[in-house]
Amino acid sequence: MLAGIRVIDLTNVLSGPFATLHLALLGAEVIKIENPAGGDLARKLGCVPEYNSKLMGTSFLAQNANKKSLTLNLKSPAGREIFKKLAAASDVVVENFRPDVMKRLELSYDILNGINPRLVYCAISGFGQTGPDALKPAYDQIIQGLSGEMSINGDERLHPLRAGFPVCDTVGGLNAAFAIMAALYHRERTGEGQFIDVALLDSIMPLMGWVVANLMIGREAPVPMGNDNFTAAPSGVFRTGDGYINIAANKQEQWESVADLLGVPELKQDPRFKERDARKKNRKDLTPLLEAKLKEKETSVWVDLMNERDVPAGAILTLEAAVHQPQVEHRNTFGNVTVDGIGDLRLFNLTAKFSKTPGHVTAGPPLLGEHTCDVLHGIGYTDEDIAGFREVKAI
Repeated sequence: MLAGIRVIDLTNVLSGPFATLHLALLGAEVIKIENPAGGDLARKLGCVPEYNSKLMGTSFLAQNANKKSLTLNLKSPAGREIFKKLAAASDVVVENFRPDVMKRLELSYDILNGINPRLVYCAISGFGQTGPDALKPAYDQIIQGLSGEMSINGDERLHPLRAGFPVCDTVGGLNAAFAIMAALYHRERTGEGQFIDVALLDSIMPLMGWVVANLMIGREAPVPMGNDNFTAAPSGVFRTGDGYINIAANKQEQWESVADLLGVPELKQDPRFKERDARKKNRKDLTPLLEAKLKEKETSVWVDLMNERDVPAGAILTLEAAVHQPQVEHRNTFGNVTVDGIGDLRLFNLTAKFSKTPGHVTAGPPLLGEHTCDVLHGIGYTDEDIAGFREVKAI
């Protein structure tokens, strides 16, 4: 889909690399610009020390398939000139520095726009390019706390609680990828590039839309409810004969099916449970009555019985089981790729399934500087030029 689109990727760690990963899976040529002294910090992050020492940490492997790596010292005059020449021949620049960094490097959007007016420039940061907090440092957990996400997570025993993965970084990356695609579509119609300002703090807010709406419109503050769903009951995690089950009986007919299936039809007429809002208020009375019946059979049995009656229910899998479940295999969520020095890996394919332009992992994450010569040759530099750049430590 994005064949012929060149993306200069200045990003590090997660939010930016996650954005550009989606562009790479869609077929764009994504060129990671990495500092020659170590590259993307994610190269050293992961649970396998051997890979970290090779600058191919698991965190880096997860986000950088289908990309090229060019080492470039943007603090050197020669490095900046190379970057400008590359920007002149590119479609997109993505960076996730603090708002003042590119200005100090004399590579701001205003300068690059003067070189290439068709350029789409996306800046990803914790707080955005302007405002009282714009220059503050930010990692995912800081944004989780400041966004209110941690305050609605957990329960009365464990609260506040961070999400178990970097949700703000990840959704910030998705927001950036979506915005870049929209800007490219706009450019197709008008010929104009533009500047995109993506903040992690902004990006996570819409994900809490229902909770925020209850607060801002209904004036109801959220109460941490752990595994219970605040919109309905019974909807949450329940004990079974051999573990736990997720049940989401969010419709009235689904609740009635659960009561019938568990052999407690009388609960349908109990004034505490008859209507949705009553069940929500009395969920602490309802749960033990249901669990007494659920403990009579194993999770897998209940899942099948409930799904047969159109009640959403499912096991609670370990991550190991989740990534190998038949539905994930069927959907080709992961693709196989070989990485030099590491071996065969399963990495994410594009998870949106396009009928005419599917996106797949086709190349492993690059070694640091693996494509430096190829990229520089591609924009007109000779072997002699490249040798000179090495001499002055521009690459």
